[in-house]
Amino acid sequence: MPAFSMTAPNLPRIIENSPLARIARWKLGQTNVAMVLGRSIHLSGVTRADFLRDASWVAHELCHIRQVQEHGLMGFLWKYLVESARVGYYANRFEVEAREAGRRDAAQVAVWLGIAPPQGHGRGGAEPSQPSATAADARPDTVA
Repeated sequence: MPAFSMTAPNLPRIIENSPLARIARWKLGQTNVAMVLGRSIHLSGVTRADFLRDASWVAHELCHIRQVQEHGLMGFLWKYLVESARVGYYANRFEVEAREAGRRDAAQVAVWLGIAPPQGHGRGGAEPSQPSATAADARPDTVA
């Protein structure tokens, strides 16, 4: 279920050119990163406008915000880090759930944002083991 009501635009705070997201982008070796910190989405290498044009990416990050709300910030951080250390980024249950939310909720988020619905998997929507997955599809993001 999306983290926010789809009946009224209630976007989380979105911070462009975030120094924290820039560090994550550098560490992950990515051209752009969205990073959830509590109830805010921090961006690096992508503008707010471009981020909001990608409904599957927005749905993915909204799922992470919901996860933080469900587990509490410190509880979520601990569980996310333990899960990543145990099974890696792609198999991390929080990332699996967010990728699924990106696929499942993208059309609804697109309507909510007033943009065209995504075609195909969308950004981060394909599992990396699938033949159609590209580096952009399997883009890591960071959650805190």
